[in-house]
Amino acid sequence: MRFEFKYLTIQHFHKEKHWSIRWMCRQLNISKAAYYQWLHRTVPKAEQENLQLAELIREYDEKFNHILGYRRMTVWINHFNGTCYSKNRIHRIMKVLNIHSVIRRKQKKYAYSSPEATAENVLKRDFNATKPNEKWVTDVTEFKWYEGPIVHKMYLSAILDLYDRSVVAYVLSKRNDSKLVFETFERAIAENPGAKPLFHSDRGFQYTSKVFQMKLQKQGMEQSMSRVGRCIDNGPTEGFWGIIKAEMFNLHKFTDEASLRAAINQYIHFYNYERLQERFGNRAPMEVRAAALKTDSPAQYPIPENKRILKYKAKFAA
Repeated sequence: MRFEFKYLTIQHFHKEKHWSIRWMCRQLNISKAAYYQWLHRTVPKAEQENLQLAELIREYDEKFNHILGYRRMTVWINHFNGTCYSKNRIHRIMKVLNIHSVIRRKQKKYAYSSPEATAENVLKRDFNATKPNEKWVTDVTEFKWYEGPIVHKMYLSAILDLYDRSVVAYVLSKRNDSKLVFETFERAIAENPGAKPLFHSDRGFQYTSKVFQMKLQKQGMEQSMSRVGRCIDNGPTEGFWGIIKAEMFNLHKFTDEASLRAAINQYIHFYNYERLQERFGNRAPMEVRAAALKTDSPAQYPIPENKRILKYKAKFAA
């Protein structure tokens, strides 16, 4: 229907916010009589289901800060409600409601260091892992908060496990220094005693230091580093930075350190324990990790090959 979105909007805000129907009709340039005719029409069963689903979509969109696109919206609604709605149906209703996920802005980051202190790129973009603590990746990213015209910075250091993509350990600090990275590493070891994963990072000064290399050797870990200017060599960590910024940080303007710290802590807990991932059978990272640590034969979650690469191969193999 031509004015379906406007009618749904009026119905929603009148019900939830008690806004004036007359005022909204005037603002949306539709007649009040037409709205009431739509409101009191005989609604077919299929449309009733769509209206109920629309309310559920709106609820999830608001609850999760507008981070769900139609694919994840479908997964989450079906998972938590025991339903089996199709992606096309939810996509169609989201378009009517003008609901879409936030857009992620990608930023490239390059780090340089003395070649004498670097390690080879042992990982070589093989981001698959067959069990927990087989491959860890790490990096440091920057967040900003504002005190009037003054800009303050906060740094997040995190280590991710490539098997379940969980955040194994993380530390927040006002300074991007070696202490930040060392403390993150020590927390990861404390949570996973005896772990000897391949440890991959970029060529930041903290990771190329002799002190850090000695820490790795003490734990029996092999070091791997991205090539110069190739942030894609550490793709999973870069991807996680994009997720946390798109789904949390970019949605707010922080004006004090405590609020930013709390938001980051809350999001990482959400990511680890509540954020469902389709690759893992619609389970959260820590759920996957807990199951894998209980068995000698963990479930395997191979990364699907990029569709563009598959098309490229098919084209030139023909």
